[in-house]
Amino acid sequence: MIPTSPGSYGGYASALAEDHWLTDGVMLRRMLALLVDGALIAVAASLAWTFCLLLGVMTLGLGWPLFGALPAVPILYHWLFLSAFAATPGQALFGLTVRQDADLLAPSPLAALAFTLLFYLTMALGVIWFAIAIFTPRHRAPHDLISGLVVVRNRALTPPATSWNMRFGAAPPGGPTAA
Repeated sequence: MIPTSPGSYGGYASALAEDHWLTDGVMLRRMLALLVDGALIAVAASLAWTFCLLLGVMTLGLGWPLFGALPAVPILYHWLFLSAFAATPGQALFGLTVRQDADLLAPSPLAALAFTLLFYLTMALGVIWFAIAIFTPRHRAPHDLISGLVVVRNRALTPPATSWNMRFGAAPPGGPTAA
């Protein structure tokens, strides 16, 4: 067992303590990130709409069918950012990252696609389903549980800062006077 600060779960690290460190404050950050991502998706969709409109006018109506592809903008936004960077811009802004639940590695493109499609299915079924995240151990929503992914704090995945090339408080090899 790894000793931790006194008073934290009996003085020893546990799975519960690690989960708390990974997911502390994640639910509020996820909601704020969703608002930022919604605004960015609105900008991307309006640019795509303008492009379809101009192309339709310039091709005398042959470009109008491209308007049918506009509903794919939010799905592509989430999927491309999750598969490439493991976070959407909104999630990155609030210090979140999407990881595989089993080993905390970045999601594969297929897992990111499943996460994205299930997210929009959960939204379509009603946002009340997101309340499940209150009761799950790592605050996972239905699309997180089914896709096998978890949203965690990015800072929890990085090691704490220490001195230049030594553990914190360690003397250099050969003693304190070795140069």
